[in-house]
Amino acid sequence: MYQLRIYTLRTAEALHDYATVHWPRHVPSLRAFGVTTHGIWTDHNAGAYRLVALISYHDGADPGEVTTAYMASPEFAADMHGFDTSDILDVEEPELDPTAASPLP
Repeated sequence: MYQLRIYTLRTAEALHDYATVHWPRHVPSLRAFGVTTHGIWTDHNAGAYRLVALISYHDGADPGEVTTAYMASPEFAADMHGFDTSDILDVEEPELDPTAASPLP
């Protein structure tokens, strides 16, 4: 199962820090929880301050359970060290099913 993770940040500086320091830390630590990161982007609409990540879970995984376990882990705490989480204003987590024509399975 694929999921978009769309983070709305408070400021351009918070977005920059999250995109260049903290999300890159998530990539290997999420892998340890069975989550693959396929891409990380920033929204280039002026004033949007959004980061978008495309991730996938192993077959049969419950995204909510995986997220809860990850966010309670020392790995997550280390990933987020030095970042003010109140700078994350919103997180959207739509789950995606690929169509038959999708190049990603």
